[in-house]
Amino acid sequence: MPIYNKLVRDKILEVIETKGLSYHARILEPSELIKAIKAKMIEEATEFYEAECREESVEELADILELLHIAIGVLGVSFEELEETREHKRNARGGFEKGIYLIDVVDQ
Repeated sequence: MPIYNKLVRDKILEVIETKGLSYHARILEPSELIKAIKAKMIEEATEFYEAECREESVEELADILELLHIAIGVLGVSFEELEETREHKRNARGGFEKGIYLIDVVDQ
């Protein structure tokens, strides 16, 4: 019997039932949910890192985006507020478009 102990998409239980399987699940409290979302983001980021083709990469990015949407909802933050924060950080420190890979900084 596989043990998952992780956040899953809302329709997964229906998929399990369709296969004639039984399961144990529960609804997480908001304080538990944000921690589970963070863990799931790490899982999905790892899968994105390991993706070997464009299609897999897009699938994993879609999962990460879905998690972003639920996370800001749980935190009580609007997408607009998140976007404002992103823009503020971008204006202050730049984005990642140039692909700069810092190797080291020489001490003075």
